Amino acid sequence: MVFYLAIRNIIRNKKNSVIIILLIAVITFFFFMGNSVIGMIDRGIRQAYIESLTGDVVLEKTADLTMNLFSANAPVISSFFNIPVLPAYDSVMEIAAAEPGASGITSQVSGKAFLDLLNVREPVLLCGVDAESYFSLFPGIILEEGRFLRAGEYGAMITEERAQRIKMLSGQRPGIGAPLLLTSGGAMGFKIREVPLVGIYRYKNPGQLMNEIVIIDPQTVRALNSIQVAGAAAKSDYMNAAVVETSMRLLAADPDDIFGEAFSANDETKEADFSVTLLENYLRDSKTGKNVQETGGDWNFIILRLKKGVSAKAFISSLNKKIQPYGITAVNWRIAAGNSAILSLLLQIMFNSGIFLVCVAGIITVINILLITVFRRTREIGTLRAIGASDVYIRSLVFSENFIIAVISAFAGLIAGVLFISWINSLGINISNELIVSIMGGNILRLEFIPQTAVFSFLMAVLFALAASLYPVEVTVRIEPIVAVQRG
Repeated sequence: MVFYLAIRNIIRNKKNSVIIILLIAVITFFFFMGNSVIGMIDRGIRQAYIESLTGDVVLEKTADLTMNLFSANAPVISSFFNIPVLPAYDSVMEIAAAEPGASGITSQVSGKAFLDLLNVREPVLLCGVDAESYFSLFPGIILEEGRFLRAGEYGAMITEERAQRIKMLSGQRPGIGAPLLLTSGGAMGFKIREVPLVGIYRYKNPGQLMNEIVIIDPQTVRALNSIQVAGAAAKSDYMNAAVVETSMRLLAADPDDIFGEAFSANDETKEADFSVTLLENYLRDSKTGKNVQETGGDWNFIILRLKKGVSAKAFISSLNKKIQPYGITAVNWRIAAGNSAILSLLLQIMFNSGIFLVCVAGIITVINILLITVFRRTREIGTLRAIGASDVYIRSLVFSENFIIAVISAFAGLIAGVLFISWINSLGINISNELIVSIMGGNILRLEFIPQTAVFSFLMAVLFALAASLYPVEVTVRIEPIVAVQRG
């Protein structure tokens, strides 16, 4: 009975009902379309970073500031920020690898330098990787030329975009085996390293700054960043000792005797312990082709991929309880990706904040329309009260009317959104911006219908209408039967 009366009242007051339906439908349409587009962008950024760079979870040293894979998430100090190495790397690596839900794990040491290739000099982001496990974790890295970096070798890989840019500037495309000269500067002075180009690759979905990355061996990044390798091999320890011993001999010797027979003879007697060749091999900038076995430590990040269906939030919460005593924190992909991923979330928050303000204005408008409708129906409502209708009945009647209007409005807004998506897709709009192309997954603009956004938009419209009904309902139940008599 209540439902029948509600429909009848909506039809009888069709003018006001249509105005309310159009108002709520328009708000629903913009809310649905805005969140659909932002959701697509965020999903594209998420896929780009998780499958190519950050994985699902990243472990970093606990600090006052959160860090992305190349700097601090604070633009003011990011250029002056040095990423700390992980303490207790071996122990935390074992804990993380054994955590239920983890499907893969790798390590990374990051840095910045200037690259000189074919007389083209430009700044780069260095991604020193554990080549044995890194590339299997990231299907978004696609080899274009050459081969992937191998474990223990000195070498680097550049993106296809960088190779094309260098070709445009120098007139020559970088070839496999070409020497890459890397320069960095800091408190320890300038460091120069030379490594060969072993491969050219591209990211399936390149996010912001991804094309600036050079994938390189971790030994070179440590040298450029002046990071002391904690777990050096026995041969390296021996070489260090030999160099220090010889340096002390040179400092203690008389300058006139350095090139004398006595010094030479003394040096020849220790040929088995130290030689000029050994010193040259140790000081040589490029050690291409020699395998180096790292025994652990001196990494900036541990990167994990999770099994399908595993909640990253629950995984991070569980893991942080175990690694917190080691001074290491697990963060999600968004924090590890940096400002571009964080800004997409802020964009969504700002958009919905704007929609919220529009909703507030809409609620005020709907309230006024409903109040006018109530005043016009005073005789009808007073009559219902006079024949015994309770407050609960009156409330249910008005709420039913507004609920039906809300459902119609929500469906109208969603249908308009679906039609708009179909229309945009039929136009075949070409996209020229590379970043947007990577996010949208192609150079033709195609919008997608996201069921979760549609459901959320529907619920928002219903709640919006019911919220606007609260005050008019209270006004309605205050109408006394005597009013109906007074109005005839």
